[in-house]
Amino acid sequence: MAMSESIDIQLKKGALELCVLALLSQHESYAYEIASTLAERVSMGEGTIYPLMRRMQGDGLVATRLEESSTGPSRKYYRLTPSGQAAFEARKREWRDFVSAVDQLLGDRS
Repeated sequence: MAMSESIDIQLKKGALELCVLALLSQHESYAYEIASTLAERVSMGEGTIYPLMRRMQGDGLVATRLEESSTGPSRKYYRLTPSGQAAFEARKREWRDFVSAVDQLLGDRS
């Protein structure tokens, strides 16, 4: 079972950036909202999102803006840059090619 959990964690880590790019391709969002969506849909822990968002910003894939909040601190909203959109399209193709290749390998070849 530990081996299965390890594979699951590694697969999720590998897909995390693609998932964030996909969410941001739909609309801008703040880190907690992104983390909550990923936790709900793919059981991803929210602690992993903040370092990833910083790295993606440093890599020029996302831009940010601060928005004042009447109920608490300002929120940092993330949106894709043109480089981020291009990275999303490229990684989406890579992911689909990978999934297709794995599906072929898993197919019944009796």
